[in-house]
Amino acid sequence: MTPIFPSFSANLPRSFTGALRATLGICVAVFSIAASAQVATVSGLESLEAFVKNTKSGRAAFTQVVTSPPRDGQAAKTKTSSGSFEFLRPNRFKFVYKKPFEQSIVSDGQTLWLYDVDLNQVTARKLTQVLSGTPAAVIAAAADLKALQADFTLAPQPAKDGLEWVLATPKTKDGQVQSITVGFRESSKGSELAVLEILDSFGQRSVMTFNNFEVNPALGAASFQFKPPAGADVIRQ
Repeated sequence: MTPIFPSFSANLPRSFTGALRATLGICVAVFSIAASAQVATVSGLESLEAFVKNTKSGRAAFTQVVTSPPRDGQAAKTKTSSGSFEFLRPNRFKFVYKKPFEQSIVSDGQTLWLYDVDLNQVTARKLTQVLSGTPAAVIAAAADLKALQADFTLAPQPAKDGLEWVLATPKTKDGQVQSITVGFRESSKGSELAVLEILDSFGQRSVMTFNNFEVNPALGAASFQFKPPAGADVIRQ
């Protein structure tokens, strides 16, 4: 997968690098619409701004498809994974992969934990060392649009597939993430995250599709605490 946290990728074991190098986290459109009102037309940038301001927590299921570019005459390869996602501003989020391998990415606001169930291995690193310029920074960290613009160049994209889109390009040029594109769906419930596309410097493209997105569910900080399982190999970086 395209890395949600590129600095971890070189040190991650097998499936974790494959399933995680395109990921991680969440942006969503806001603009609450009354059931009887006509849906207003907004740009992806306006949706992002409203999401960052108004959506303090969220929860959804996701499916992720990672496509690697063709090499040595071989066709492009794809890998599919699925799981659940939730976040609580600021800086708390959790990606739990269920298929094809069980893995978790958890931020408690201070530390980012990566847990591979099959290997019983945990990797831990300070969040401040790995968050900047990543998809998780776009979807779960910033308090307002100005904070995002310090690290990303933001540009609205043409509407397609019934969604509003915004392109976030990291200003840091030495990272592994080239671009992040987020699609938003508007509904009477408020903001709904629909799609997150990530392109990395190796040409890998990851597309995360979110379903049953919940706007501002009651989540507490305790939901994002992580304790390494007994007997797990813990690597601190």
